Amino acid sequence: MQLSISDMILHAGPVGQLVMLTLLIFSLVSWTIVITKVRLFKKVRLDSEDFVETFWNSTNLSEAYNTASEFEYSPQAEVFVAGFGELEKINKIRNRKDDGRGVDTLDMQLATMDNLKRAVRKAASQKINELGSSLPFLATTGSAAPFIGLFGTVWGIMASFHDIGQRGSASLAVVAPGISEALVATAAGLAVAIPAVIFYNYFSNKLDEIDGEISNFSTDFLNLVERNLLSRV
Repeated sequence: MQLSISDMILHAGPVGQLVMLTLLIFSLVSWTIVITKVRLFKKVRLDSEDFVETFWNSTNLSEAYNTASEFEYSPQAEVFVAGFGELEKINKIRNRKDDGRGVDTLDMQLATMDNLKRAVRKAASQKINELGSSLPFLATTGSAAPFIGLFGTVWGIMASFHDIGQRGSASLAVVAPGISEALVATAAGLAVAIPAVIFYNYFSNKLDEIDGEISNFSTDFLNLVERNLLSRV
């Protein structure tokens, strides 16, 4: 009697079915992550392009800050908001110490830039970590799923040999069904692992591109602020 793959799974032993259930859970979670990340990275790309264009078309930083909240998924917008907020705090503290005289020294400007750079780096790092969340699960799936499937295969083959010993026959008709059921686990493991590895590498490359874009924007933003501060000295 010819069995379909679904019949093989249904007729497998408890261990084989547990292996298949585990692989199914890994697959469902992996594809959920993939679909979510594809949508997220698309929104990130669109919002980032729009924000950067808006930023450079703004007449001043305050105007860019007022529109930054419109670009919810833009990492550059979040980095800019964090940097602008830190700059505002520093200016308030400096003005309070100067008693409104607005006296700037080079040391004060350098201290301001150091604080601003730390705030920008922290915001950028947090955003990259946020975008990269759940990706380790894809890496784990890609490395673990084939071995889980292999475990199911080995267990199934062991069960087949046990049946051979009980029946006292090693004909193809006796061996083939059990062996084919066991090999389904290996195929399932590879079917779960291959997409996970492909999309993990894809998203990792995308994350590197976004990291580079954030770094470029942060450098431009810091240079802009530094030129403005040094012009007051």
